[in-house]
Amino acid sequence: MSRRRTLGTKKKIALLVSAAAVAGGGAFAMASTSNAATPQTAAESTVCQGLATALGNNQRFIEGQRAQPDAQSAARIANREAVIAQIRVQQKASGCVVGESAQGSQAAAGQPSQAAPPSAPAASQTPSTGNAAPGNAASGQQVCKGSTVTLSGEAGAPAASSNQFPAGTTLKVTNLDNNKSTTVKVTSVSGSCALLNNAAFEQVREPGKFLIRRAVIEKVG
Repeated sequence: MSRRRTLGTKKKIALLVSAAAVAGGGAFAMASTSNAATPQTAAESTVCQGLATALGNNQRFIEGQRAQPDAQSAARIANREAVIAQIRVQQKASGCVVGESAQGSQAAAGQPSQAAPPSAPAASQTPSTGNAAPGNAASGQQVCKGSTVTLSGEAGAPAASSNQFPAGTTLKVTNLDNNKSTTVKVTSVSGSCALLNNAAFEQVREPGKFLIRRAVIEKVG
């Protein structure tokens, strides 16, 4: 009787240990799955970076309109809020942190850029063809090789903003994924080599995409 009780107790302990191991493995698998599904930040994904930049620029525009409203501000704000809603949808679909915003991505019009200094290291990672700095590139020369292109969220005629080229510079941006190009003048400062406004981006974009991964940027004037 004593021997049977001893064996019974050992079997119970073994069963409990096995159950604990299975439960632990399941918990580990769930944790792994949870971690794998964690949304990506702008620092982890170029797609998320482009969307965060676009969201930040639209938010800055709305803030400016609310700070200095005019007769058309309400309509402009409503339009930008619709754009922001679409960007949030795209962030979710792309596995990005929904609502992440790069507020410092573009300086306010007429003010010195505060975003340009932090972008200097990035410029050194995407040198232009030849030894000249991008801003000193000859006309017709490809610049900022490897740079992605996104939209600023700004309205108006097709135009670009840049942290490499002064206002008045003419840039040609080609989307290699659909072979569409746009030639625009730089009108303001941003934190990117070439940031297209809404009208310019529409000329070269692929439907539903807010980032051009394979772009060729040329200085043409």
